[in-house]
Amino acid sequence: MLALHGVGVLVTRPQQQAMPLCRLLELQGASTFRLPAIEIHPLSGRRTLAARLGSLANFELIIFSSANAVRFGAVLLEQKRDLTLAAIGPATARALNQAGYRVAVQAADGFDSEGLLEHPALHSLTGKRVLLIKGSHGRELLPDELARRGAQVTIADVYQRERAKPTPAALAALEAHFAARAIQVITATSVEIADNLLKFATPALRAEFERVHWVVPGERIARSLRERGLPAPVLQAGSALDQDLVEAIVRWRASESGA
Repeated sequence: MLALHGVGVLVTRPQQQAMPLCRLLELQGASTFRLPAIEIHPLSGRRTLAARLGSLANFELIIFSSANAVRFGAVLLEQKRDLTLAAIGPATARALNQAGYRVAVQAADGFDSEGLLEHPALHSLTGKRVLLIKGSHGRELLPDELARRGAQVTIADVYQRERAKPTPAALAALEAHFAARAIQVITATSVEIADNLLKFATPALRAEFERVHWVVPGERIARSLRERGLPAPVLQAGSALDQDLVEAIVRWRASESGA
């Protein structure tokens, strides 16, 4: 019997990122349900942005904040392979590698701004020009801390996140799945996703959200759920990579079954 036979998982990643995770879960025997909590849209004006940035060779370091930053911002690199690139986590590094770029700076442990800032290459940045390619309205920790360490930080916003707006019919269908005990696990790979899920949850869904397990890729997201008054049990994955999320659920399932 497959490891996740009989387990239903609600996948909440953006639509275009949900399918690979769903396939991995289904290969382990899980049933998957999708409810994107955020939508990702590219920002227009990339030619204007490229002109404003000028030659990227002038930057000592170029940081990509997410796999979506790579998806919408790698075009700015113009296939130059001699730039010094940094990735905020393993999923971002993998996206750069798949696009044909080598990552020089990556957190040894962790997948967020805090982890990247621990890297020795970012400890002393006085006078260095750093380009941060990211989504709009993200966390300010990374640019603020880079500037505090002496870097001249340039921001390039290449995409925007918007809270998804599920239809009443979609929420009603999800309520029915929960009522049938078809879902045992919810994925939440960012604080924003978790927050959005709780904001658009109906009273019935909120009650179900408090009953089932949540799988998250770090203590920061787990803490945010507790701060929002969610008493649900939380499973922590090693990172936001699809495989790590699946492995966390498999470990939980094995412990529940006594395997």
